[in-house]
Amino acid sequence: MSPQHLAAWPPPAPPPYPAPRDHRDPLAWIAPTVATVLLGVLGPAAGLLGLMSVMATDGCGTECSQALTNALTLIYGTLFFGGFLAFGSWLAAWVLPWTRRWSATRVWLAAASLLPPVFVLLLVFTLPAP
Repeated sequence: MSPQHLAAWPPPAPPPYPAPRDHRDPLAWIAPTVATVLLGVLGPAAGLLGLMSVMATDGCGTECSQALTNALTLIYGTLFFGGFLAFGSWLAAWVLPWTRRWSATRVWLAAASLLPPVFVLLLVFTLPAP
């Protein structure tokens, strides 16, 4: 055998294929799109109703119940800090790599972006009596 034949043995290994989790996910756009549409409806509704909730309870003046005061404080805190949480998780759901590896994380982040406006709406619709 000549040295040329020895150099060809063993045959070259086949190119490594990416794992199935690293393949591009053709459905990666669905969860962020659904979150975007729902945030487009829930976000302004939560902001408007949350900010108007103090007007609905304005009749009690300074003699508001402690439960009502706590609920209003929670609404405004959620509107402020929850806005950052909603925007951050919504943005992360869009920015994550569109591979199957990140599919579950993308869905959870899209769902987490909906929690603050839903929580504000829940608080507004269940305000205690003044």
